[in-house]
Amino acid sequence: MSDFLPTGIQLTYLVAASLFILGLKKLGSPASARNGNLVAAVGMLLAIVATMLDQHVLNYEMILLGLSIGSVIGAVIAYKVQMTEMPQMVGLLNGLGGASSALIAVSEFWRLLDSSQPIPLDVNISMLLDVLIGGVTLTGSFLAFAKLQGLISGTPITFPLQQPFNLLLLGSYLAGSAYLIRTPDSLPVFLGVVAVSLVLGVMFVLPIGGGDMPVVISLLNSLSGVAAAAAGFVVMNNMLIIAGALVGASGLILTEIMCKAMNRSLFSVLFSAFGSVSTSSGGAAAGASDQPVRSIDAEEGAMMLGYARSVVIVPGYGMAVAQAQHSVRELADQLERMGVDVKYAIHPVAGRMPGHMNVLLAEANVAYTQLYDMEDINPQFEQADVALVIGANDVVNPAARSDKNSPIYGMPILEVDRAKQTIVIKRSMSAGFAGVDNELFYKAKTTMLFGSAKDMVAKLVSEVKQL
Repeated sequence: MSDFLPTGIQLTYLVAASLFILGLKKLGSPASARNGNLVAAVGMLLAIVATMLDQHVLNYEMILLGLSIGSVIGAVIAYKVQMTEMPQMVGLLNGLGGASSALIAVSEFWRLLDSSQPIPLDVNISMLLDVLIGGVTLTGSFLAFAKLQGLISGTPITFPLQQPFNLLLLGSYLAGSAYLIRTPDSLPVFLGVVAVSLVLGVMFVLPIGGGDMPVVISLLNSLSGVAAAAAGFVVMNNMLIIAGALVGASGLILTEIMCKAMNRSLFSVLFSAFGSVSTSSGGAAAGASDQPVRSIDAEEGAMMLGYARSVVIVPGYGMAVAQAQHSVRELADQLERMGVDVKYAIHPVAGRMPGHMNVLLAEANVAYTQLYDMEDINPQFEQADVALVIGANDVVNPAARSDKNSPIYGMPILEVDRAKQTIVIKRSMSAGFAGVDNELFYKAKTTMLFGSAKDMVAKLVSEVKQL
């Protein structure tokens, strides 16, 4: 039995890893994402049970206590968190993942120090990498949470000599790591390295604006996986290595997809402080441009929608902030009862995390078949009678296609200006995170419906019912 147990554990790890891969595959489509999450959860359960059967586990009582407390906290948070707050929750979970990985390295260093055992070179390097990546993920994710939650400014925060200061921090970390490789039992230097990694996480996210959060969250998710893989090398656990590698790779792929959706490099996202200078207006009818805009009321908007044959709804961050997704679903249902063909156009970086709009619309029970990616919906805008833009800004700005001097030039956009008519629901003429005026607002076929997304959509529903 004692000979079979290690083999059984490794075979269970293999099954769990297969379920992780299958779960990730299913997460690639909104229609199968829920099942994919369940499959991956079963894999994680198998991995946890197999690990607890390992003979190196010495205190089952503490492990069960931690599992119980964590499960209760996780269930309560998952039940109470609003869909509009999902980016903040993802940020917190990324940070906690990084923290757990870094704590594994710290505890292993402490154990080896107390036992007076020599620290092998490979374990030492793994611990140092784990501390760096886990520490950066922890404080970086918590700072991203603070920006998304509005606890601090969401605009890029910069100061003179910021990059040289970051290089100094990185140099200090490398110098401390080199010293620890030569003298592995120096506790003060190790604690100093841990502190530097935490500060690096803050400096990493500080100059990044709220509009770049989809990329940052994806990258931090990837880093949490890499930290877990490094922790696996520290404690020599195959399952942790595999799971961390899968999370790291998938997060990095998603990060690259997000960067392509904005036509920007990862370096530009991380170091250009994009959006630090924003343009805002003082009222609903006045923007950065002196060009006139056409404004309508809910009654006129309802007539345009009710007598259309096809309508494309374009949700944006304004819809998320106003929590208008249920009202949007009600409007779409009413239009469909009148014979209008309704579709939803989803931009990859609309919102504050990857798939933000998909999550919100799923909460409102919008059918997956009505959600169209940018590549699929753009050719259909010319046949659409009305494009209804709800709180989106830069992702529908034609300047990305026509103005070579614009900072968003070349960014793929939803081409709503090609529709026969465009209605934009927005509180004011203020600029988006890129800080540039939106050419769409001044197009001859565009009309503005000023107000909160939730209030305006509710009024549209009421007026459409009276047609």
